[in-house]
Amino acid sequence: MREDHLIVPYIRKKKYNSYLGEISPEVENIINRDFGAGQPNTKWLTDLTEFHISAGKIYLSPMNDCFDGYIVAWTIGTSPDADLVNNMLEETLSTLEVGEHPIVHSDRGFHYRWSGWIELINKAGLTRSMSKKGCYPDNSA
Repeated sequence: MREDHLIVPYIRKKKYNSYLGEISPEVENIINRDFGAGQPNTKWLTDLTEFHISAGKIYLSPMNDCFDGYIVAWTIGTSPDADLVNNMLEETLSTLEVGEHPIVHSDRGFHYRWSGWIELINKAGLTRSMSKKGCYPDNSA
């Protein structure tokens, strides 16, 4: 084919990239990989996990307390949407005592950057912390 100058046209597939740009201002990484806590309800961690089951995909949204690894609250659903994480946060907030204002650490997923999530966090007087973009050890716990 080279000798006869024959070229087979093909389309190079574009590599997948989930990054859609910033949708809210950057938040400092306050936790900075220090996943220990001296008392309950001072540092919370959250992330969204996808599971494949025979019926399809399901999504788990837990809130983990750094003090003892206790799952404070969780929700599960068939769609990784804002309602899933917001409902989990509302359930988690109901467990707080008066005067408790933990740091809530997450990755930079869009679920944790929408206005509804931010409003719930601010209304409860909590502090947001986020891992750096693409740096999974920042959210490894």
